[in-house]
Amino acid sequence: MKKIIAVASFTAVLLVSCTPKASTAIAPAAAISTAEQIAQGKTIFENSCGRCHKLPDPTAHTSVQWVGIMNSMAPKAKLTDEQHQWVYDYVVSVKK
Repeated sequence: MKKIIAVASFTAVLLVSCTPKASTAIAPAAAISTAEQIAQGKTIFENSCGRCHKLPDPTAHTSVQWVGIMNSMAPKAKLTDEQHQWVYDYVVSVKK
């Protein structure tokens, strides 16, 4: 009986560890915004982010760095998930 419980427990752990994990963070290329949405992202960036501090140069950070910045700052700016995506898409679309 102990062997059956041990094997069942091991199998359950193995199955759980092999299932893919869902990510809630916005990753580069998580979605593709239209030109209009990117323009709205620029407006949100300038108005919401600029309300509390000097706006950072979008080209000063990589797209990966922007993921972390956006994930920490979007809740403070009270952005919806959609607005969060638009602002992210805007800042990574700006070229040097």
